[in-house]
Amino acid sequence: MLNRTIAPAIIDATDFNLKLKPYELFHLDNTVPVYAINGGAQDVLQIEMVFYAGNFFEKNNGVAAVTNYLLKNGTTTKNAFQLNEAFEYYGASCSRACYNETAVLSLHTLSKYADKLLPVMNDMLTNAVFPQEELDIFVQNYKQRLSVNLLKCEFIAGRKIDQLLYGEQHPYARFTNVADLDALDVETIKSFYKEYYLKGSCAIFIAGKLPQNIEQLLNENFGKLQLTKPTFEVKNIITVPAIEKKYRIENDANAVQGAIRIAQPFPNRHHEDFKKTIVLNTVYGGYFGSRLMSNIREEKGYTYGIYSYLQNHLHESAWVISTEAGKDVCDATIEEIYKEMKGMREEIIDDEELSLVRNYMIGGILGDLDGPFHIIAKWKNIILNNLDEKYFYDSVDAIKNTGAEELQALAQKYLQPERFFELIVY
Repeated sequence: MLNRTIAPAIIDATDFNLKLKPYELFHLDNTVPVYAINGGAQDVLQIEMVFYAGNFFEKNNGVAAVTNYLLKNGTTTKNAFQLNEAFEYYGASCSRACYNETAVLSLHTLSKYADKLLPVMNDMLTNAVFPQEELDIFVQNYKQRLSVNLLKCEFIAGRKIDQLLYGEQHPYARFTNVADLDALDVETIKSFYKEYYLKGSCAIFIAGKLPQNIEQLLNENFGKLQLTKPTFEVKNIITVPAIEKKYRIENDANAVQGAIRIAQPFPNRHHEDFKKTIVLNTVYGGYFGSRLMSNIREEKGYTYGIYSYLQNHLHESAWVISTEAGKDVCDATIEEIYKEMKGMREEIIDDEELSLVRNYMIGGILGDLDGPFHIIAKWKNIILNNLDEKYFYDSVDAIKNTGAEELQALAQKYLQPERFFELIVY
């Protein structure tokens, strides 16, 4: 019998031997790969269809995003209301999202309704008509959101820092403006749809309690389409970073705070320094107990929150420090950011701080492995970045075993103020 007077043993997260559950792989008749995790206690199912149809492939700004959005807004058999009702009747959710390289069509449903809802997804995918009235509503709503967002300093800062890092013509730094919205037309959208959805490349990720006939269901609905297996590679586009390093932009004369972005170009996940730099970044500004947070939020009170992170891009990436601070303390905030960089370069991280960070990071991975949906998300990130399971285990090893001296050497290499763009938008 359990003795509740005795406290359970405390085990460090770093003592866990983490295992990434392997996926099952099969291919549809048209070579489209399906990555599957079968498990979980609940009778639920998640399906994500990932198309290489992001803004990397568009010739006109906004076309990729609007094409993806309007997939659910009318087909030859159902209008937008009827499509939404078809999913809601079964308590299911169908969503879509567009990113830099990829675009996603996803379904969450009870497993027993897969045979009812996959044909609806097939209808969306193969019979979309992109009604003019739905495009008009999208443009009107987007313009309204854009007009509000353009008043926000953090919105302008997010756009501007990407333009400084990659160049204004790079897909990572192209943004939809009013003129782009006015130029959108149904024929251009249909052309993009035919090339990148009807005849594009696709990978499918599924997880949950999988029906026994899931392979048959997927093949019946998607295996006969003119889709192909992706190469998981996207042609790299040369970046053209800005020459000047420091920028001050007045966006709102009445603003009481400024949006600060400090960033430098950084290699992607395939670079040998990436995994260890994730550890360094966590110490510096990657979690609530980081040095940036302890200094600038807790001690100085300049901001409610400050974080640094490595961008999740397939190609060129960046190391970004992001915060908002009072107008009168923006320059002081930047001074403290560089002061913490200097501390990382000049002082060895002590064992207690490094142990805390390691346990925090491993604890985060433990959460990422909790349940089939989290596991397939981990695999999707690995696969779309053209990596394999070795990357996962190497990342865990980097967290557990990267020493303080190695982290100091990385700080001396990368945490140099002259490497960073410095931007404040008031």
